[in-house]
Amino acid sequence: MKRWRWDHPYLLLTLTVLFWSGNWVVGRGFRGEVPPVALAFWRWTIAFACTLPFAWPHRRQIGSALRAHAGILVLLGVLGIAGYNTLTYIGLRSTTATNGVLLNSFIPVVIIGLSWAFLGKHLRANEVRGVLLSLCGVTVIVAHGDWHTLRQLSLNPGDLWILASVLVWALYTLLLQFRPKDLHPMALLCVLTGIGVLGLAPLYAWELGQGLRIHPSPAAFAGILYTGLLPGFLGYVFWNRAVAEVGGNVSGLFIHLMPVFTPLLSALFLDETPQAYHFAGMALILGGILLTTRRQA
Repeated sequence: MKRWRWDHPYLLLTLTVLFWSGNWVVGRGFRGEVPPVALAFWRWTIAFACTLPFAWPHRRQIGSALRAHAGILVLLGVLGIAGYNTLTYIGLRSTTATNGVLLNSFIPVVIIGLSWAFLGKHLRANEVRGVLLSLCGVTVIVAHGDWHTLRQLSLNPGDLWILASVLVWALYTLLLQFRPKDLHPMALLCVLTGIGVLGLAPLYAWELGQGLRIHPSPAAFAGILYTGLLPGFLGYVFWNRAVAEVGGNVSGLFIHLMPVFTPLLSALFLDETPQAYHFAGMALILGGILLTTRRQA
């Protein structure tokens, strides 16, 4: 039996989703103190500063990649950096956490659909069953164990922003396979974060012009720093590495861990107590991931 190494793709995917779950807690907890574009802008500015020293030795590679692959790099930067989390932060200002997490859980389904429609890829039987089992677990959690909750869900403008972010992330995950293969991972992340920050700059200027500013406090600055270092920097390093090894379909399924981690982090930092339905949903989600990642005979 093979021993797991520290950079095993499934471990990297699990840590990434843990970091991103914390990002949702920060986005929810500080939505009154940090405007959405400001949070996205400073998150990626911090991440860019973290990647720059590691990418600097590969600056010639970066120049060559920008000249030869500018189109796909700009697209990845706009989608994965400037787009996804900005849309999520905007959506969380006007939608409930239940609606947001439920809609976000459709990311694996969207990835699978786009893979089938545009890339001609198909799921194995284990992957189909795993996706359905994990989606059942997500539904149990967001419905609070009460199926009547689902009938009361209705779309509002915030839900539409979340749906847009779901589509953006699915596209980013699938398009990663077209990245320049000879570009060092840290150089790639540096390029993408740089493009993302440039794309967010005019939006941030517009937000400031609307009078939306950060309400300074140690907690707010700590939250911004967290989003830059862990979800922004390490999260994308881990995600890009894992997607390159196991593909978009399997990687996308790990998004289903967000409704597992988010209630636990909310209990720690937002005084929200996990309920019995959380644990039932967690069991289904973990079962779905194990089923999907199991080697098929």
